[in-house]
Amino acid sequence: MGSTLAEKLLIHNTGEKNIKPGDIVIAYPDRYMIHDIYTSFLKRALKDMGVTKALHPEKAVIVLDHLMPTNQAATDPEHFRDGIELSEKLNIQNLHKGEGISHSLMHELRYAKPGNVVVATDSHTTTYGGAACFCTGIGHTEMAAALATGEIWLKVPSAIKIVIDGEFKNGVSAKDIILRILGDIKSDGGQYKSLEFTGSAVKSMSMNQRFTIANMSLEAGAKCGLFEVDEKTADYYDMDYHEISWLKIDEDAQYEKVLHYNVSELEPQLSCPQGVDNVHGISAVEGTKLNEVYIGSCTNGSIEDMAVAAEILKGKKIAKYLKLVIIPATNHVFKESMRLGYIKTFIDAGGMVSHPCCGLCCGQPYGLLSDGEVVLGTNNRNFIGRMGTKKSLIYLSSPAVAATSALAGVITNPVTQ
Repeated sequence: MGSTLAEKLLIHNTGEKNIKPGDIVIAYPDRYMIHDIYTSFLKRALKDMGVTKALHPEKAVIVLDHLMPTNQAATDPEHFRDGIELSEKLNIQNLHKGEGISHSLMHELRYAKPGNVVVATDSHTTTYGGAACFCTGIGHTEMAAALATGEIWLKVPSAIKIVIDGEFKNGVSAKDIILRILGDIKSDGGQYKSLEFTGSAVKSMSMNQRFTIANMSLEAGAKCGLFEVDEKTADYYDMDYHEISWLKIDEDAQYEKVLHYNVSELEPQLSCPQGVDNVHGISAVEGTKLNEVYIGSCTNGSIEDMAVAAEILKGKKIAKYLKLVIIPATNHVFKESMRLGYIKTFIDAGGMVSHPCCGLCCGQPYGLLSDGEVVLGTNNRNFIGRMGTKKSLIYLSSPAVAATSALAGVITNPVTQ
């Protein structure tokens, strides 16, 4: 009997020959990532455990991205200082402060690679599954134990196979199909499961589009969201394809169920207030007035996303009453956006461009909303109060929908413009 991608990755890492969903295995992470929200908590957990060193400090990465530069003066500087202290005391040389969003850096800097097992103190660690990496979020206490021992227990997840075929229309993208999937299976439809993606539309996707889908797999409760490798994967990582060609879905693998989608007739999708799985086609919400548009995050802050937004905004002005906030995901994306003229385009259109960070997505002060205000963002969550007060409203969309809507001041379909 064949294996799912999740099973293959865990077999490869653990050395176990026969595993099945529900089995408990001891895995040996190839990477550990900690970001600044959890540095202080991790420091205390290590102290409580009496841990003074990491078994494999060269495998650990610390990224200061959520609280940069600062939000709360009483606490944020402490998280920054504790991140620096952890780096020094544990001899963790992979320290990145203010360089961008952790999940974008993890694949951009090739920390998380095809075939790896990666754990991190953040739920959207699933992002790197776009490159067939078994990656999942853990808490700071479990991270402390993993750093000390070099191992972690994992339960083998069952899997759902998602076949995506067809060709995307202009104005429709990977963000739209993952939103549609979330709307169908709901926020608990992938609870502790591996969502595994294949199909002709998947083959046409860029790596950044795959990372977008893997990133949002978590919003269905998934343990991981995995893509098969191909030549695009190998090129992105400068690897020999034949070394990673084993990361393919077996035809006789046992899946809990198989879902089929065709993107050819898919219209742009939006996640509507106040839950990620409250998804509707744009025709149902078109014309909704907006106070703000946010383009960025680890979901849609790549150079491709910047290019989509810049093409739509070039030579135009955003709605007079609207705020447009754009945050490239990393310094590399920011510099490329400057080189290609995207930053000038955003500023000329009336947008505000911030330094690479998590920013508005996690409620940092880069355009927070007051009661009754409405934002359309390209991020991954629209929980109540996440981007402002509890009475503000959050819609989620693709960069194409976001940029087009910023010009009109209302939710607007890029396909018909």
